[in-house]
Parts: sequence; structure tokens; C-alpha cells
Amino acid sequence: MAKFYLFIGLLTGIFLDSHAQQMIVTQSPNRAITLIIRNTGSGEITYQVRYKNKPVIEPSRLGFVLNKPPLELTRFSIVSADSSQKDETWAPVWGEVSQIRNHYREVAVNLQDKSSSQIALRVRFRLFDDGIGFRYEFPKQTALNHFIVADERTEFRLAANHQTLWMPGDYDSNEYLYNTTKLTEVDAVVAADREKDTALKSIIGPNAVQTPLLFKTADGLYISLYEAALLNYPVMHLQLDKKSLTLTSQLVPDAVGNKAYLQTPAQTPWRTLIISDKATDLLASKLILNLNEPSTISDPSWIKPQKFVGMWWEMHVGKATWEKAGGKHGANTQNVKKYIDFAAKYGFDGVLVEGWNEGWEDWFGNWKEDVFDFVTPYADYNLDSLTAYAQKKGVRLIMHHETSGSVTNYERRMDAAFQFMVAKGINTVKTGYVGRIIPRGEHHDGQWMVNHYQRVAEKAAQYKIMIDSHESAHPTGLHRTYPNWMASEAARGSEFNNAPTLGITPEHTTILPFTRLLGGPMDFTPGLFRFKLNQFESTRKQQVRTTLAKQLALYITLYSPLQMAADLPENYERHLDAFQFIRDVPVDWDDTKVIAAEPADYIVIARKEKKGPNWYVGAITDENSRTLPVKLDFLEPGKTYEAVIYRDAANADWDTNPEAYQIDRKTVTSLTTLSLVLAKGGGCAIQFVRR
Repeated sequence: MAKFYLFIGLLTGIFLDSHAQQMIVTQSPNRAITLIIRNTGSGEITYQVRYKNKPVIEPSRLGFVLNKPPLELTRFSIVSADSSQKDETWAPVWGEVSQIRNHYREVAVNLQDKSSSQIALRVRFRLFDDGIGFRYEFPKQTALNHFIVADERTEFRLAANHQTLWMPGDYDSNEYLYNTTKLTEVDAVVAADREKDTALKSIIGPNAVQTPLLFKTADGLYISLYEAALLNYPVMHLQLDKKSLTLTSQLVPDAVGNKAYLQTPAQTPWRTLIISDKATDLLASKLILNLNEPSTISDPSWIKPQKFVGMWWEMHVGKATWEKAGGKHGANTQNVKKYIDFAAKYGFDGVLVEGWNEGWEDWFGNWKEDVFDFVTPYADYNLDSLTAYAQKKGVRLIMHHETSGSVTNYERRMDAAFQFMVAKGINTVKTGYVGRIIPRGEHHDGQWMVNHYQRVAEKAAQYKIMIDSHESAHPTGLHRTYPNWMASEAARGSEFNNAPTLGITPEHTTILPFTRLLGGPMDFTPGLFRFKLNQFESTRKQQVRTTLAKQLALYITLYSPLQMAADLPENYERHLDAFQFIRDVPVDWDDTKVIAAEPADYIVIARKEKKGPNWYVGAITDENSRTLPVKLDFLEPGKTYEAVIYRDAANADWDTNPEAYQIDRKTVTSLTTLSLVLAKGGGCAIQFVRR
């Protein structure tokens, strides 16, 4: 057969050679990224990715193994390939920027199983200037209706033994510290064994890692491997073959070992690669958001970003307990009134109350079906008087629904719980999934739970309720589709500062934006002002490994539309001048500029307030002190600003002097360059007020 060439779209071609090997080549709009799809003579489908002629992914196979019908979908014929392109701009309901450009070229490759099944499968690739996404699609067809996925055979074969930031693969927890090693040095079991503070573990094996995964190549490329639009499908973890440097998808199983139950038409989440030779570009990427569907909420006017305080840190430092038994119940009427007064005095929108409802004495570790009903307060918590008091003060209470992992119980009671919230004037809920999941055998990251999180978001939207989920699967950009699902925990957050062993290292917050936060906002709960945690129990040895100035900067570098001032009111009142920054900093933005960044080292981000002229900058570092120059060319030219600079004092150090800070004021313009001196484990937060 003679070789021939056929255009199917702009910069996309199909080739057939004399060995009947088919090849499709396409490029991103700026031509920096090249995708090569091959169908080998034996019928294997592979894809390959290059960035500016540098290898990113070497030829890697695609396919599935099904349990029902029992067959392998790993050898195909290419039936056809369709190409298209899109360039649009859309406005998020809230976020880091007010406008997002969605610009890509797409190739959809239509395949047919080479065996007698004749099953049709489509693989859809989208190429952006900063990366690619691809997913599998099973069209409606007579050859396949209901089916069960045993395994997904997606491969990512790396070109070299890159430096890698990774966490152990775990079906139930993503609350680990990140490890930085060569890819071949991954040992997930050893890393997990070091983690004594993680309450629930379901480790996959020594060579299993979680997504998101971050690589830095020897020639200066940054590669993020993740997923987008996780719906009706389990989370994708990865199994590593160290000899071939190949990562293969490892889907989370259910109680009987199946991965997904689907019916055509069906599609998987997008598998994503964000690629750049600049670390700052990773933090600025909107690729994952763009791969999600537009909002399902036609009128989102009731969805409001907010800052809140809460009766939460008390339980972590030993001042109070969630349960009423024992005499230290924190969620009592008089104590919550103090938080309402504090919120009203200092301009906060809400007060989170945990431990308000009956059942806390009988929940942890019991794996019990019926613990909470989500509508019955403890006797010492007068919810009606508190909601009236909060309303009078211009503050809303924020509900807490800890499911204790009993998800079937929560689903039975959701309507009643949300109706109860609406009746009490409460429009925001923090959900929790601590412990093993009921039904027994399901995992936090399995298809069953992924569907549950979606049902909660949809049900809450019916009642105009905003969601902040904890212990849920990692976010994958679904806040575009469900903008009432405003934040998730889904990583090691600030509560681990109270952990007795590893806690939170100074570098941890310089890694999260490059990994977990690529998928969506995190409820990290920043704003701690007291760093030795022996305030109420003198035997506590834990110390928060940060400076006070860094805690302020986290409100900029760790984005969330729901931001908590996590510490106790009395600790803020010791530093009211520094607390002013938390009061002033917005939680919704018109623009964001990533000024400087290096994973696990430092981050500097500037953000412009929503519908206002003022800018804010946050700069953080790891355990090393450093000086970072910051050009202020993001400010409006020709205008003068007053910079209010909250910085580490000259003698500040996360270990020896964490509360040492200084506040400076300086007149600046867009032509000014500031030199930010960050202490060990430190940071700097700046407010730019236009005159």
C-alpha cells in the first residue's frame, strides 16, 4: 500500500504507511504542543505528547478491560477521525479571574474493537496552549448497553526519571504530605508508614501514587498529571512500572472489585496534562476548569463568597470538645454568641458551628449506620435563639453535617436536613465524611461516593445551599458546573498543625497550589496567630511551623471563595493590627497574576479585588529564608497606591520567633519594585489601596 496523507482539520493529518500503521498528528493553537496518535499494525492505540519538541509522554497505550461483557478492549481499527476548534470566553460565577478563555483544538478518534464484539469507542483529545485533556466515550450502540469496567488501561510513559512530587496511592485518604524524589525512588508503603497522623488508610501498594502528580524534568519542563470532570466514575490513581517509567491508571474498586458500572452513552473523566517551561504557568492554568461543563444553575445570584469564623479550632487545641459528654462542649449557646459578636464586630459573614447536634458520643470508629439525624441540637444549644441573634447582628450561622461515613443515612435525611437549614435561615453547610464508608466496602474515592458528592451538590442547589465538603474525593473543576460546591478539603489542611508527629511542614503550602489546588479551591483554614498549641493543655508539644506573616499571605496563595479565620477570637485580639489584613482581604477576584513560583520553594501571587481598584499580594516560602523582587507592573499605570505591607520582622523565624512581624506603609506605582524578605517558613502580605 502506498503511503498517503489526508487533512481532517487544521494542523491535523492522518497517515497510513506500508505496514498499515495509521498516525494522526495535531498541534495546540500556538503549536507548542504536538500530539501523535498511532494505530499499530496489531491494533494497539497509542498517543505521544511533545512540548516545543521536547518529549513529555512517550508512546503510551489506551484501552479497557471489562467484566461485563468479559473482554479486553485493547486492539482497535480507526474508523474515522474528526477535528474541530473552539475559542470562546466565559465568566465564572466566582473565582480568581472574571473572564476565562477556552481555546483549544480537538480530535475525536472513532474506534472499533477488532474482536468479534464490534464495540465502538471514541477517544476525544483537546489541545490547549498549556496542555491536553483526553477522555474515552462509549456511544449508544447495539453492541454495548450496560457494562462493568474491570480496569482502565490508560498509560503515561515518561521520557526520563523526573523529579516527582507525589503522595501514596490510597483509596480513602488524600491527607498526606508530599514526597519529592526521583520517579524510580517512589515507595508509597514506606511513605505511608511515616504518616502516623492519618486516621484512615487504604494503601494500594508500594508503587501506587495519587493524582495530581507533578514532575520537573532535567531540561526545565513542569508537567502536571491529573484529571478533570470526575463524574459517575472512580478516582484515578496510578501504578508505576519503574523499569519502563510507565504510570498506568489504577481505578478505585468497589466492595466486590469492580471499578465502574456504566450504560451507554457513557464517558470517563478527562485525563489531563498541564505542561510548561514556567512554573508560574501551571498556577495560572484554567485547563481543568475549561474541561468541565458550564454551570447547571441558571440563576446563581444566591451564591456568595464569604469569610467566616468558627467554633472549630477550640476542639483541636483542647479548649472544647464536639461531644457534650465530658463537660467541655463547645457548641453551647453562650459560647456561640461570643463568636457571633466577634464576627459582627469585625465584619465577617458567618459563624461555623461544629458539634451542635446530638450523636457525637457514638460516632468515631464505630462504623455505625444511624448516628446523626442532622436536625436535633444538643439541649445546651438553642438554635432558634442563636439564628435570631445572628440575624440581628447581620451574621449567618454555617451548618455542619458530619456524616460519620454513614452516607446511606445522610442520603435518606438530606431533604429534611436542608429543609431544616432553610427554615433556620442557614444557607451554607460544611459536610464531613470521617471514617470508613457505609455501605461497607465502599471507598471515599470510589464511583459510589463520587456519585454521592454530585447528588449532594445537586440537592443542595435545589435548596439554594452552598457546600464545603471535607474528606471528599479530590476536586476536578466541578465548581464550574456546580458553583454552589464552593470548596473542599481533600488534602492535608491546617487542622494537621495539631497532629502529634509530622504535622504540616513549611514547604507544604508551597506545594498545594501546584498539585491539589489545580482542581479547585481548598478549605485549608488559614489564619492561625498562636503557634505553640499548649494554650489549654500544657502537655501539648505541637507547634505550627509558620510565621504570622505567612498565615496572612495564605489568604492570597491558597485560593478559596470560603475563607475561614481559623484561630480563636482571643488570639486575634492580641494582634488586631495584623488581623486587619484578614478583615480586608477579599474572597472573590477580578484578576490574578502569578509573579514568581517554584514548587516546594516559594510562591508570589497578586490578585485584584472584585469590582474594585485595589490589589493584594501574598508571598510565601518553605523552610528557607529568601529575598524576592516583585515588580508592581500589574498596578494601573499612572495611579498612586498606598502599600500596606505585613511582613516578617528581621528576627522572625517559624521555629524560634514566629509571631514577630512588622507593618510598613509605602507609596508605590506600577513602576515600583519591592524587595520582599521572607523569614524561614515565612511570608509577606500586601494590600495596595489606590489613592
